[in-house]
Amino acid sequence: MSKLSHSEVLNTIKHGLIASCQPVDNGPMDDPNIVAAMAQASLIGGAKGLRIEGIENLKATRKVVTAPIIGIVKRDLSDSPVRITPFLHDIEDLAAAGADIIAVDGTNRTRPVDIESAVKKIHELGCLAMADCSNLEEGLYCQKLGFDIVGSTMSGYTGGEIPEEPDYQLVKDLKVAGCTVMAEGRYNTPELARIAIEIGAHSVTVGSALTRLEHIVSWFAKSIEKAKV
Repeated sequence: MSKLSHSEVLNTIKHGLIASCQPVDNGPMDDPNIVAAMAQASLIGGAKGLRIEGIENLKATRKVVTAPIIGIVKRDLSDSPVRITPFLHDIEDLAAAGADIIAVDGTNRTRPVDIESAVKKIHELGCLAMADCSNLEEGLYCQKLGFDIVGSTMSGYTGGEIPEEPDYQLVKDLKVAGCTVMAEGRYNTPELARIAIEIGAHSVTVGSALTRLEHIVSWFAKSIEKAKV
C-alpha cells in the first residue's frame, strides 16, 4: 500500500477526529487484533486518523487501514519521567511498522535522548514529527526545532493535580504562534472536541472516552451509585 505524502496526511486529518486506540495496559482488550478492530470501528464512525501505541499494535492496524496513523511507544523508565517514544530505536521501529506521524514527548524534562536528535531521526525516516507538549514554551521550542505538529497532550500531566477541563488556552496560544496544533488531553465529550476545532486546533485526539471501555463504564457506574432512590 502506497504511503501518503506529508501534505496528504495533514489534509486528511485537518479539522478531524483522531481516535487514540490505546486499551488499558494488560486489560482484556490489550491485544493487537482488538486494537486493529478498534481502529477500523473508529474510522467507520468518522475518525480521520488514529493514534496507536506499541509496535505490534501498529503493525496489526496498518495491515487493515489506510488512514493516517500517529505512532508512539510508551516506556516506564527508572531514570526519566519521559514515557512517550523516548529512544531513537523506538522511532525507527515505528517508522518501519507503518506510522505516518511519530509523536515524542516534547516536555522540558530529563530524557534519554535529546529532542533535537528525535525530530531529526523522524524526518530522516520520512515521517511527520509531532511533539507532545505541556506548555507554550515547550511548544514554541519544538516548533523552532521543526516539528510538524505540536500537541497539548502533556498539559496537566507533568506534576500536581490533573485538571478536569482541557487546556483551551494552550491550543489558542499555539495556534496564534503559527503551530499546526493537535488538541489532546481531556477532550472527553463531543462538545469539547468541537470546541477544540473552533478555537484553532488542526485536529483533536480523543482516547479514553472512545476506546478504554473500563474507564467509560466506570464513569456510568460511579454516577449511578450516587443516584438518589
